Amino acid sequence: MDTTTPEPFDAPTVIAIKRDGGVLSDAQIDWVIDGYTHGRVADEQMAALLMAIYLRGMAPGEIARWTAAMVESGQRFDFTDLRRDGKPLALVDKHSTGGVGDKITIPLLPVVMACGGSVPQAAGRGLGHTGGTLDKLEAIRGFTAELSKDQIRQQLCDVGAAVFAAGELAPADRKIYALRDITGTVESLPLIASSVMSKKLAEGARALVLDVKVGRGAFLKTETESRALAQTMVDLGAAHGVPTRALLTDMNRPLGRAVGNAVEVAESLEVLAGGGPDDVVALTLALATEMLAAAGIDGVDPAETLRDGSAMDRFRRLVAAQGGDLSVELPTGAAVETVTADRGGVMGDIDAMGVAMAAWRLGAGRARPGDPVQAGAGVRIHRRPGEPVTAGETLFTLYTDTPERLRPALAELDGAWSVGDGAPPQLPLLIDRLG
Repeated sequence: MDTTTPEPFDAPTVIAIKRDGGVLSDAQIDWVIDGYTHGRVADEQMAALLMAIYLRGMAPGEIARWTAAMVESGQRFDFTDLRRDGKPLALVDKHSTGGVGDKITIPLLPVVMACGGSVPQAAGRGLGHTGGTLDKLEAIRGFTAELSKDQIRQQLCDVGAAVFAAGELAPADRKIYALRDITGTVESLPLIASSVMSKKLAEGARALVLDVKVGRGAFLKTETESRALAQTMVDLGAAHGVPTRALLTDMNRPLGRAVGNAVEVAESLEVLAGGGPDDVVALTLALATEMLAAAGIDGVDPAETLRDGSAMDRFRRLVAAQGGDLSVELPTGAAVETVTADRGGVMGDIDAMGVAMAAWRLGAGRARPGDPVQAGAGVRIHRRPGEPVTAGETLFTLYTDTPERLRPALAELDGAWSVGDGAPPQLPLLIDRLG
């Protein structure tokens, strides 16, 4: 006698509703998220549903319920009982929707820590053409993001931040995130919004600042799409009692002069030492200002933490707490190729997506979930848009441990840059603010 409880829904029916442009009920969303998390809904079925969502979209109520269901698929951290010097921690976090050369988290967290903030950050690995914070930090010898809840709590009190793999936070998102990466469904507003916010709502921050990218190197290319994504996430945060604000920032060009893993860590260290590219510094300080305001911290100057070395001190403490050793030289790919200028003039625009794909071809990203990445793979940009160029000088340096990757990476760069007689238009880094 079969005593199993019958399922209230079936995957083909749920898929068909969305395929035909219908709206899924709260109960259907709860069922499909729980079913996929626990293996009752197959990868093929969830892949079909994700494609239907990609093509048909979701109503605001569906996005809210999808996000809530992913939060409920795992545990939710609560750090409100933690104290430092007898006062509750100012818990705030930041998330970027993904960019090219976007290493901002690495210098940003220490700046906020040095100003009195506490940052519980559930970080991710590379998705599509963008690099992941964990992939970058794990280029540091010994660094681990596999932290227990007790370790996270202790670091928030003692150090001021913890960067950790999501683990049991929103496990439904972890499975869906990996599936999106291999099914052509990354660039979907509902799926991006719910993925970001499910982890952020579960991680225990009391306020959130979003860096929503716009342009060729972003997941959503137009300002209209990116603005809609930002507003959706701001609304999701507010609905869950987490005040959320967003900056729209330009991602037509790579951020800074390094794209990859270890190369981006090296550039972040330059910023923490008081130098580094102007755009990386400017965005770090803009986001720090928003995070401090959201956390209720005033009377401090985040730029001073870069000048006086306190942000660097905080970063060293954070890395050491998570097993990392900054005294060990960062890895560099053994095979090196350069791209040189065939004429003098001025560096024109650099296509962020072309550089991202070159870094991916070199091994800085992954083709399938679970693939290893090369810590030393990446691209250095020696001349940025508007800078003078001399004939024969090096414009890009490519690094990989796999020499056969150089040719396809060079092909991705071909056509992604130019040298002309005049400077290209200056694009504003900060486009708008929401929330």
